[in-house]
Amino acid sequence: MEAVKAPPKVPLFNSAFETGVRSVVILHASQPSSFDLTHMTWLDHLVVHTADINEGPESLHPDVPQRAGELVVRRQIVERGLGLMCRLHLIDQNYTDEGIVYSAREEAAPFIQLLRTSYGGELKERARWLADFVTSTGKDSLAQIVSEKVGRWTVEFQNEGGGTA
Repeated sequence: MEAVKAPPKVPLFNSAFETGVRSVVILHASQPSSFDLTHMTWLDHLVVHTADINEGPESLHPDVPQRAGELVVRRQIVERGLGLMCRLHLIDQNYTDEGIVYSAREEAAPFIQLLRTSYGGELKERARWLADFVTSTGKDSLAQIVSEKVGRWTVEFQNEGGGTA
């Protein structure tokens, strides 16, 4: 009898899958808006650190020291997560005059309904709150918030790395 091999272990915390799921939730809550990689990286950070925004709800994740480096690492993971969710037909990647932007597909809604854990519910609430915040203040407010709360060098580094603010 042949032994059954266990599937490879895929880390869920800080993985492309985790950031991809958050991206789907953020983009769905933000419809019909679309965002480039830089803004998606900032939104991924802010949706779990909503207390970084004045009058924002309690953060889902605890504050950690050295958060400036977190965004630099997060950008690559968010990019992989967006690619994964594009392959799963939950996100569209669109080429515009401003560059590559991402938006939620129609198929995102039933996927998001499947997120029924308490964390999933809180993530959806934070994403709706963040989408409303961005709608009322504009995308440009994100760069200022990230610069003030995480560090200006991170914002500048991401923009030099191919993102558009």
